Amino acid sequence: MADILVPIAKGFEEIEAVTIIDVLRRAGIEVTVASIGEHAHVEGANGVVLVSDSDIKNVDTDVFDMVVLPGGWDGTYALADDQHVQRILKEMDAKGKDIGAICAAPYALDKAGVLKPNFTCYPSAEEQIKIDGYQGDKAKVIQEGNIMTSRGPGTAMCFALEIVKKFKGEEVFNQVKEGLLADFC
Repeated sequence: MADILVPIAKGFEEIEAVTIIDVLRRAGIEVTVASIGEHAHVEGANGVVLVSDSDIKNVDTDVFDMVVLPGGWDGTYALADDQHVQRILKEMDAKGKDIGAICAAPYALDKAGVLKPNFTCYPSAEEQIKIDGYQGDKAKVIQEGNIMTSRGPGTAMCFALEIVKKFKGEEVFNQVKEGLLADFC
């Protein structure tokens, strides 16, 4: 079974975080939500509170197959500035493990030096990213090497479903997609 880490910080984008967590769990993927700091209850950009499973400082990258960062500018900045998140991103990349980021979160990948050319993100977020290769609206989800990126709240379900396809295969992907009535992905 695949194990995926979803770090969250105050100001995360709720649609992205909840959609990723929900869709992956529907597919039978183990998801651990890890918070930045000592708080188990983390408030999103629009006041929705999630309860984390763990503190990010306790994360062992050997346990996880992928780390997926939701966006939201305040949450993204916190992820980009957190030494534990940056360590996790660098270790996962060095091990060739999968890394995902949506919306503004590719900025945190760029700061860690793991973002690859040919990425997408929220329009205007690319202005803060130092590497070239922004693909704009060419695709809802872009995979480049071990890095998967997506555009924002409206593409969160397609992003999560692509992660399902990667770890559970086409059959489970289609089952979950059909169950969600997500024929737009």
